[in-house]
Amino acid sequence: MFYLERARPYLVEQTLLNEKESKIERISTGIPGLDELIGGGFPKGSVILLSGTCGTGKTISSLQFLWHGIQRGENGVYISFEEPIKEVKKTARSFGWDFDKPEKEGKIDMIRYDPFHIEDIIELISSSVKEVNAKRLVIDSVSAIGMYIRDPAEVRRSIYLLVLNLYKLGCTTILTSEIPPEQIQLSRFGVEEFLADGVIVLYYTRVNSYFARAITVWKMRFTQHSQRIHPYKITENGVIVYPNEESALSRRI
Repeated sequence: MFYLERARPYLVEQTLLNEKESKIERISTGIPGLDELIGGGFPKGSVILLSGTCGTGKTISSLQFLWHGIQRGENGVYISFEEPIKEVKKTARSFGWDFDKPEKEGKIDMIRYDPFHIEDIIELISSSVKEVNAKRLVIDSVSAIGMYIRDPAEVRRSIYLLVLNLYKLGCTTILTSEIPPEQIQLSRFGVEEFLADGVIVLYYTRVNSYFARAITVWKMRFTQHSQRIHPYKITENGVIVYPNEESALSRRI
């Protein structure tokens, strides 16, 4: 009886979470296996931080998310702070995603912009979202803000303003952040993860004589997500996550 009384608050909390989770509308990521880790998809209208080192597939995952949305009638916007759009499209085509046609049809807007002034960025994103009636948005990557704004406090303020305004747009958003290898933090500036609804971390680490890729869901609001580290691959068709397997990196991370 004593243990039942001790467990009751937890059981009540879990019941409330289950009820709230079941009422939340989900947006499919388009990445096989990932939806299974996060209760069926991203919560609609959420901001998700996708972080990882160079070569982990952040851009590929983001493009896959947008391409899947277009196939479902959900228009999108892709904002690049670093790579030219020509190169981004070239990467996409290597996986069979040709964004030229949907762009001409007004289903997606793809823009490269140097983030000198955060207020200009916010206005640009807002107008692009309204122009194509976007439901999905990708900003790749927030790390570039630090290239143009040197003061750490100003960088954090800019990111705060950016994320705050992203919520107002009502899009389901992926915000990518590149982190240096072996860095403990979840993002480049250490503030993004606190502002986002969800945080997904991609790893690419050496295990003995080979390099392995792994993914973990660090947090996802209103979601009973997986707390394990799962393997994933970048295939000719895009990113695939293996939700029923545990990565060999589990003992290292």
